[in-house]
Amino acid sequence: MIHELRIYRAMPGRMPALLNRFQTRTLAIWERFGIRQVGFWTTLVGTSHLELVYLLEWESMAERERLWSAFAGDPEWLSALAESESDGIIVANVDNRLLRPTEFSALQ
Repeated sequence: MIHELRIYRAMPGRMPALLNRFQTRTLAIWERFGIRQVGFWTTLVGTSHLELVYLLEWESMAERERLWSAFAGDPEWLSALAESESDGIIVANVDNRLLRPTEFSALQ
């Protein structure tokens, strides 16, 4: 099992649009593909209130490559992306990490 940590930094004033896109469009598309989310968080205290952090769970790198590639090219996703950014870019940048749990991690 591997986990993918993704940290999105929203453009100023665009966090509501980013949250809305995940809640109303992205999660349903992920469900269709079998992409499993562990959780989502916003930064309460930290370096930036513009951060959305989430964690995905994958059986393997091969599963991640197969499902993420299918999602990235999905017409419904591409439409949702374009519609959500019709009045401006939402995400300034994304920090992405693929993590392997230690033998003593509660998340295996």
